[in-house]
Amino acid sequence: MRAASIGAVLSGALVLSGSALTAAPAASAAETGVEIKKVSVNGGKAVVFGTSRTESFTISVTASDDSGINPRGHRFLGIDREVGDDFWTFHGTPTCTASSTTPTTSTCKLTVRLESDIDLPRNTLAGPWKVKVQLTAKDGDYYGETYGTHPVQRRSTLNVNASPEPVTKGGTITVTGKLARANWDKYVYAGYTNQPVRLQFRPKNSSTYTTVKTVTSNSTGNLKTTTQATADGYWRWNFAGTSTTPAVVATGDYVDVR
Repeated sequence: MRAASIGAVLSGALVLSGSALTAAPAASAAETGVEIKKVSVNGGKAVVFGTSRTESFTISVTASDDSGINPRGHRFLGIDREVGDDFWTFHGTPTCTASSTTPTTSTCKLTVRLESDIDLPRNTLAGPWKVKVQLTAKDGDYYGETYGTHPVQRRSTLNVNASPEPVTKGGTITVTGKLARANWDKYVYAGYTNQPVRLQFRPKNSSTYTTVKTVTSNSTGNLKTTTQATADGYWRWNFAGTSTTPAVVATGDYVDVR
């Protein structure tokens, strides 16, 4: 069974964490009549959804035509992804505004916001989404293509606890934590299993963390290891992220070494 969700159109933007759009080459005006100069999804950062329906992101396209872009013509911006039987789309009609200095060039913007009656995608759909652009010029020229891809990811969380506190110098510190990510199918956060996570240490009077070792999250996303207490300082976990899940760093936990 196919599943789909359509985002509502609102104003404003929310910048979330992640990586940039993988863009297709700019369309030639000689081929389409309408030239796409720039496409930006979420300010160049990945769209990251947690478990709430209060997320939002903006799609912005700058385009030109010798007659100008029609602000009331056919306009469509969106992103979508299909994996097996699962299909999801967020799209709508953008607002197009001509440049005050170059009237033949316009910037068209669409803000998509999840609302109480709009679901999250399926877990299977995290990854690269296709970016769809359709615009009409005042003289009827038309552009309608998939313009590259953009990452949509499941939000991650990470915590840390280092103990005992205080600890005798040369003694053993046990560092625990949990790596989790949003489960879009169930609207909860669940452990992210079998992932490499770096244990890092920052001395009390330093601003730099150094990796001590790498630990793999277990079947419930939990992390646990031991290390030697050598100096006062902060311990944290650092996860580099994957194509479906953004990087996340735990807030350092201070241990007093006596």
